[in-house]
Amino acid sequence: KMAPEILLPDTSGNMISLSSLRGMYVLIDFWAAWCPPCRKTNQRLKSIYHEYKPLGFEIYAISLDRTREQWLRGIREDEIDWIQVSDLRYWNSPVTTLYNVDGIPHALLVDPEGRIVSRGLSTGELRQILEDKLGR
Repeated sequence: KMAPEILLPDTSGNMISLSSLRGMYVLIDFWAAWCPPCRKTNQRLKSIYHEYKPLGFEIYAISLDRTREQWLRGIREDEIDWIQVSDLRYWNSPVTTLYNVDGIPHALLVDPEGRIVSRGLSTGELRQILEDKLGR
């Protein structure tokens, strides 16, 4: 199934579309600064991101935070440097319905053509898929 388009602002207010990342494997990662399991996942994603980014991998992280301050603090504290977007509408964000997200953290992997290849995957499963597809 093709990943529905997402167009949300980044931390600077620039609109970033999911489709702008075509040609790469993209992890769509739903998270929030108030979510302890999400924060732990961020730490595990850091090594995967830096290992596979040069090979064609990107993370498109969608925050379900309520305030800009909370969102930015989470990014800063976790020292994460991948794409961050949010409409700051918490669970009222239309993308949660579009992607059937009912809990976080929640991740989907999209292939270079824009198809969803896996959803609800762990960081270990993500690493295995990227190793198989992108190699090292």
